[in-house]
Order: sequence, then C-alpha cells, then structure tokens
Amino acid sequence: MSRHRFEAYLDKVFDFSGLVGQLPEGRQYPQHPWKKVFDAIFLGAAMQRPSLLQIQEDCRSGALAERIGPISDDTFGYAMERQSPEPIFALGCEIARRLKRNGVLRSNWSRGLVVAAVDGIEICSSFVRCCDACQQREVKHKVDGKMRTDVQYYHRIVVVTVVSSPFPVPLGVRFQKEGEGEVACALALLQDLVGHLGPRFVDLLVGDALYLQAPFVKAVEELGMGWVFNLKENQPELLQEASRWTAGPPIGIQSETDRELRWWHLPEVDWPVADRSVRVVKTERVDQKRQITVSQEGAHRKKSKTVVTQESTNFYVTNFQLGSIPPLFIHQVGRSRWRIDTQVFQTLTADCHLKHPAVHQSTAIIVLTMIRLLAYTLSLLFYQRQVCSHARGDPGTFLEFAKRLAYWFVALLPNTT
Repeated sequence: MSRHRFEAYLDKVFDFSGLVGQLPEGRQYPQHPWKKVFDAIFLGAAMQRPSLLQIQEDCRSGALAERIGPISDDTFGYAMERQSPEPIFALGCEIARRLKRNGVLRSNWSRGLVVAAVDGIEICSSFVRCCDACQQREVKHKVDGKMRTDVQYYHRIVVVTVVSSPFPVPLGVRFQKEGEGEVACALALLQDLVGHLGPRFVDLLVGDALYLQAPFVKAVEELGMGWVFNLKENQPELLQEASRWTAGPPIGIQSETDRELRWWHLPEVDWPVADRSVRVVKTERVDQKRQITVSQEGAHRKKSKTVVTQESTNFYVTNFQLGSIPPLFIHQVGRSRWRIDTQVFQTLTADCHLKHPAVHQSTAIIVLTMIRLLAYTLSLLFYQRQVCSHARGDPGTFLEFAKRLAYWFVALLPNTT
C-alpha cells in the first residue's frame, strides 16, 4: 500500500512512526499492538471523527480499512485505559522540541520570543456518566418541565499553547484533579513541561487575570519564564494604584481608519500583596463600528446604518524588561492570549470534538484527550505548511481538510502509487 502523504510528511519531519513505535505497551497479551491502536485513534482524530464507534467503522470498511484493518471500539477503550499518559505527554514534548528546532515557532511580531498562553476549559459534563477522575458539583436543571438539583460530573483541563507562532501549537494538557484549582493545575503542567523541554523553551507566559497571583508569578519566574497577565478586580490594590497613575493623558496614540489605540506605561508600580514592584501597561481601544438600526415610519420600516463607538480598557502587568522595546509590545503580547480561546479551544470543541467523551474511564479519557490534541497539532501543521502554502487557489478550511484526509486514505488502494 502506498504511503499516505500526511503520514509520509510526519515521518519525514519527525520520524513519527518510529516515535510512536517506542511507546510502551500497557497490556500483557494484546491482540492488537499499541502502535496499531494508537495509529487508528490518531488518524481518526486527525479526520475529526467524534466517536470511537466511527473510528471502528473506518477501520472495518471505511477510510482506514486498508491502513489499519478491523478493530473494535472496546479494544480502543481497553487499550487506552491500560496505557500510561506520561509517554504520550513526552511524545508531544518531543514534537514541540523539533518544531522549535525547525523554526516553526519563530515569528517577527514577538521579536523572536516564544510566547505561550495558559488557560483552562471544561469538557465532558454529564449527569449520568462518570469515572474515578471526575469532579462533581450540584447543578439545578429542568427535567420534564420541573427544576431539580442533581449531581453533575465533569472534567476540567488546562492547556499551554504557543501563541507567538504563525499558527497555535499546543505544548501540553493536564486534567484538573478533585479539589485542585485551575492555577495549581496550570503550575503543575508548567513544571512538567519545563522538566521535558527545559527552562528556556518558553520566554513569556500570558494568561488572564486569574493567574495574576503572587505565589504563581513567583513560581513562574523560578521556572525561568517572563510573564504578562491581565489586571482586574481580583487585585484591587494594584488596580487602584494603576488606575490612579494612568488618569492623565496617554503617552502614545495609534490611529487607524475605524480604530484608535491609546496607551499608558508605568515602569514601576508597587504591588503590596507580592511585596514587589511590577510594570503596568494600560490600553484604551476605541472602535467605530457600523450597526443597522430599524425605525418605524408609519406602516413601513426603515433600515439605516449608524456609527457606534465601542471602548475597551485593559491593564497588563508584567515582569518583562522592555529595554528599547516600546510599551505597546506588552499590549500585543497580552492580546495574543486570546488565540488559545478563539482558535485552539474553539476549533478543538467545534471540529475536533474535545467535549465529546467517546470513552469515560479515568485513564482512557486522559490518553484520548492527549492523542486528540496531538492529532490537532500535527494535522494543523500539515494543513498550514503543506496545504495552504502550496495552494494556488482557495485551500479550503481546516474542517474541509480533515474530510480530504479521509478521501486520501480511500484513494490509497493496494499496489497503487
């Protein structure tokens, strides 16, 4: 059978088949080796199949029939439940290390710095299905038209993603444990990543205001990273001090056709809770947007366009030493964290079925999520570097590309080139 161009690319760049072949086997007497099971789940995730049953059908008589062959969904679940997540986490780190070595993580706007965003998301909530790793909460919801309170089971994960690259590159994922906060989970994930990638792999860490906590920023600095976090009401003293010193006119204004950006820069602001000083950059963005309004004139409705002014204010706190770099760079870095929400989480949820549990066992769901994240990363890499960059016309969307992956497998019949 001819090599699929997607797999051929991964083998050429990463020796991916060799790396997967080195993953340890968690079962004693497997009917199907772990590499075969992993390949089926990985390729099914790359084709954005939502369930293990669909991957089972692909292996039996669909796109993966020639490549993999028949495997049941029970085998998928049984095999993943008996695998250790650590080797798959290490595999993802090895991929990230090679991407950085190949220059994929470089970008001009970030001035050569690798900027990573950290954030959490909830997945796999259910009132019925649960596993040993599930978190629990009481939720009021409507059943048969009546409100009642039931125990809801759910998982939360924290993801660290490089956002300074041309396309986002997830570095790792960790499941939040029962009784563990998101910030503590994020710190544990960062420590694991530094253990695999080294302390200088990420230069700057960005996140929302939740992460602006004295113990967390101290731990991040001990890991060798700079940081930029939003400032909001969870740090009232620092916010009050920053607001007071930025009440005057801005130090810079950047005007465009329908937008104006103003910024203030405070090189040293006292942060009493942390007993230290920090750098604060405040920005005000004024957007002129056109909205359609409908007015009633007698028996007729009249549509008209009106210009509406929208203002947004953001404070960013950082330990980054600017030197000759303009303060507006902190604004650019701070806004880059939105890529983990608008691109990574949105795509993983809408297209890659991140919130679809497919299998709900304590270890299996962790292994499945890690494989899905790895499939998203590598298929997005192939889409950006081999499809979009070589397309003469419209390359299509990432979702359309996933469908094409399946078509390519179907086209690869035995003894064809």
